[in-house]
Amino acid sequence: MRYLPLTDTDRQAMLAKIGASAIDDLFVDVPEVARLDGPIQGLPMHASEMAVERHMKALAAKNLVAGDVPFFIGAGAYRHHVPASVDTIIQRGEFLTAYTPYQPEIAQGTLQMLFEFQTQVARLYGCAVANASLYDGSTACWEAVAMATRVTKRKRAVLSGALHPHYAQVVKTMAHFTGDEIADALPAITAEPDFDGLIARIDDQTACVVVQYPDILGRISDLTPLAEAAHAKGALLVVVNTEPVALGACRSPGEMGADIVVGEGQSLGVGLQFGGPYLGLFAVRDPKHVRQMPGRLCGETTDAEGKRGFVLTLSTREQHIRREKATSNICTNSGLCALAFSVHMTLLGETGLRQLAAENHRLACLAADRLARVPGVEVLNRAFFNEFTVMLGGKPARAIVRDLADRGVLGGVSLGRLYPGVEALEHGLLVAVTETTTEEDIERLAAELEAAIKETAQ
Repeated sequence: MRYLPLTDTDRQAMLAKIGASAIDDLFVDVPEVARLDGPIQGLPMHASEMAVERHMKALAAKNLVAGDVPFFIGAGAYRHHVPASVDTIIQRGEFLTAYTPYQPEIAQGTLQMLFEFQTQVARLYGCAVANASLYDGSTACWEAVAMATRVTKRKRAVLSGALHPHYAQVVKTMAHFTGDEIADALPAITAEPDFDGLIARIDDQTACVVVQYPDILGRISDLTPLAEAAHAKGALLVVVNTEPVALGACRSPGEMGADIVVGEGQSLGVGLQFGGPYLGLFAVRDPKHVRQMPGRLCGETTDAEGKRGFVLTLSTREQHIRREKATSNICTNSGLCALAFSVHMTLLGETGLRQLAAENHRLACLAADRLARVPGVEVLNRAFFNEFTVMLGGKPARAIVRDLADRGVLGGVSLGRLYPGVEALEHGLLVAVTETTTEEDIERLAAELEAAIKETAQ
């Protein structure tokens, strides 16, 4: 039984207070096509508990589970092996029920964990300071843009065409409410990113340039020239990383001159989890920018007796003292996911992370070489980590992906799905390989892809 304490009179009084004539007025920003005009079709209006359980199990049985078939899907969310010890640790009562340390002095365990997490992220990104995490990678990307506008006092952000389109859309959505100008583009289907074209879009009003590393097509390039070009115009370089395991093998963004580095931490400790919750990472290279960072920052100190202790050093969120002067209104730091990330990183250590990265790259190279031998398939990338793009010789990638799924292989993400309606990208397939992929899986993908292409040609 639902608990609905408000009467119609109460609702009318509330609507009148905010100047709305009806509840529907609250949803004017939701496109008409996305709104329901009645109950969800296909679901019974009522049923017994056992009937609902049977119905839900029948629906779940239609899923193709990632661990049951060869799995090559990436594009910002990656299937890695999460050690059982990670879940064992994060499910301890003192961690599982811990929330934001509003009274930091009595949350020493939580603060210490976040301090260690910040240290790991800062070292991974090649930055001086990292915060105590954010909601997810896409919102961290927007927070970086917002921070850059505060630092530079400018209102224009230039987005690389090779930035994940979902991240770009979050940035554009948020900028709609702040009045910032967002200059975005589509990715060029070339072996290397078009940095010359990106640099040409930077002007004296640009607050930041946002680039992904590795980018949405899996390409890896030296970001140093881009950082130098941005700095020459007084702009900041924001680098987005959606696959933190890559930084076990590749140079860190901070090392190449990135001013703000953000990303998604899902790959380490968190798992796919039907798309969330995930984990936003955020770091800055120059300590002078710390006070413009969103979220919270935990620090180490000593108490009156000289013992080591942890404190909430900086908190720019609106719930705390700053209120309307807050640098951000982001309210979730995905604390349990941050703990999982930190536990997984601790278990790996630097040597383990490098070994994990090397295995990811080795298997990805095997996959790229094998797929390149499939008639009609061309590997786009010259350099990549564990994800690369293949062009299917004019065949529609979305149809091929569906055909592969019917054959029991989750073969990747079609660029047509990421960029619907863009004809030039319809024939691209993004393939991700991790340590969970076997050489047998790679052979199966190649065989089924060849069969699917042949069938499409008939």
